[in-house]
Amino acid sequence: DLVNSLPQEELSQALLELADEPDHERIAAAIVRRRESAPITRTFDLVDLVLAVKGLTRRRWSQRPAGQRKDLHPAARTFQALRILVNDELGSLRQLLRLAPYCLRAGGRIGVLSFHSGEDRLVKQAFREGLRNGDYAQAADEVVRPTAGEVHSNPRSSSAKLRWARK
Repeated sequence: DLVNSLPQEELSQALLELADEPDHERIAAAIVRRRESAPITRTFDLVDLVLAVKGLTRRRWSQRPAGQRKDLHPAARTFQALRILVNDELGSLRQLLRLAPYCLRAGGRIGVLSFHSGEDRLVKQAFREGLRNGDYAQAADEVVRPTAGEVHSNPRSSSAKLRWARK
């Protein structure tokens, strides 16, 4: 529904802010052009559209050289942005961060693991603001990232960032 109803500007902004999609403007424009003739109703329709914007096809993507097979799928960022919008993930995170200080006893700790720069930005700002206004006694100065060994044993951890605060 969002793909077929959001204005081009909002789609573009969501792709940029929620997924750091470098081709956000071109993808949003292509979505709007496509839905003028028919609604986008299948995920493969959207995948093909994103691939076309990036000068690819599903066949060319699936037949790429072995060294490039670990690359992020060209449509992954678009689907990430849509998932974040549909689930209101940033709204839920904001709510958690707003309520967290009131759920902790003195000395209590909170740790938030984020996998996206927009999420991490919200956590960082909330913990810094909590320090300034006295909600937290201490917060991590630096983000904690996975070690090379952790990333090797769990590649999906590569984008993980851990921030913590203590009441």
